[in-house]
Amino acid sequence: MKLALVTETFPPEVNGVAMTLSRLTEGLVHRGHAVEVIRPRQKAEIVKARIADRLLSPDPLLSEYLVPGIPIPFYNALRMGLPVRLTLARRWRKSPPDVVHVATEGPLGLAALFAARKVGIPVTSTFHTNFHAYGGHYGLRVLRGAALGYLRWFHNRTRCTMVPTDQGRAQLAEAGFERLGVLARGVDARQFSPEKRSPALRASWGVGATDPVIVYVGRLAAEKNLGLAVEAFLAMQSTTPAAKFVLVGDGPEREPMARRYPHFVWAGVQRGEELARHYASADVFIFPSTTETFGNVVTEALASGLVVLAYDYASTRQHVRDGENGYRVPFDDRAAFVRRARETMSRPAAWPPLRAAARATAVGITWDSIVDRFVSELEAARAPAPATVPTSGGAAAQPRA
Repeated sequence: MKLALVTETFPPEVNGVAMTLSRLTEGLVHRGHAVEVIRPRQKAEIVKARIADRLLSPDPLLSEYLVPGIPIPFYNALRMGLPVRLTLARRWRKSPPDVVHVATEGPLGLAALFAARKVGIPVTSTFHTNFHAYGGHYGLRVLRGAALGYLRWFHNRTRCTMVPTDQGRAQLAEAGFERLGVLARGVDARQFSPEKRSPALRASWGVGATDPVIVYVGRLAAEKNLGLAVEAFLAMQSTTPAAKFVLVGDGPEREPMARRYPHFVWAGVQRGEELARHYASADVFIFPSTTETFGNVVTEALASGLVVLAYDYASTRQHVRDGENGYRVPFDDRAAFVRRARETMSRPAAWPPLRAAARATAVGITWDSIVDRFVSELEAARAPAPATVPTSGGAAAQPRA
């Protein structure tokens, strides 16, 4: 199969969508499928793309086509592609892929949708980011309905829309999205492992061998609910003054928060083995975001053997069993989150079995099965006759367009 993957973000950018697409792409080329990644050239990026620097296993079946881009509003560190509809249509008339998969719904994704339909190439999509839920964090709540309407319009013009959880599928179906399938996400339990714990790294944070370290990993931005993360940590520190808070990531909230809380460890963006060391060298992972479609960081924390504390939805609902391999808090209940954080810190004797169970859970969440599901969805989409969307958990199938 020949796939055109259209996305606004891809490694070397560091975010959950880019990581997920990298894993899917690598899995496809390892299975003998050809993939062309169509994306905007990011700021300060060299003209000649170096695929080997972005994927674990470069392959001749993988190529990139870079298009012009402009900064994304509120996310100036990334760029969105320009609506190069005619360019894509000419390109695909000359050398058509079997399927066009659109991973992001920006101007580039919209151009790809129109171009593929014009040329007669089937289009599939994934729903990665709850952009319609971000508005309240940026003073744009009034646009929530319009954003959801656009996303529904966009995805309902593709053969199928893949979402990462059964919960997400049900929510989108209730909102009028059609032809939905579930494509979960895996975790690399070899990369993220308790064995990566580093006494030297902990010492650089100024903590002793038994001092508890609380870690947050993710974008430092308003939609991640960072104020609650700080409030929860301070409640934990009131119980155990030796506790240290380490924040891994970057974003517009880093500088103002670092000025206010200079005693926290601001680790910045970490990748690969360094990221794995930062996870494993902590003890408790707190994640109060309410805008995730999945939340890869939760499964990475489980794989690293951490005590996970997060809201009960997305990947947390999918993989965390409350009190067995982590803690789930009722969705968007701030008081409950802080209370559970304080209780967690007051019972360190409960941590070892939780951490062992977290690791055991993550070992069973493999990328191989996810890639196989993705291939099945793409093969079904390229079939000329109507088919059904495979779903997980016994959910009813829906007809394709």
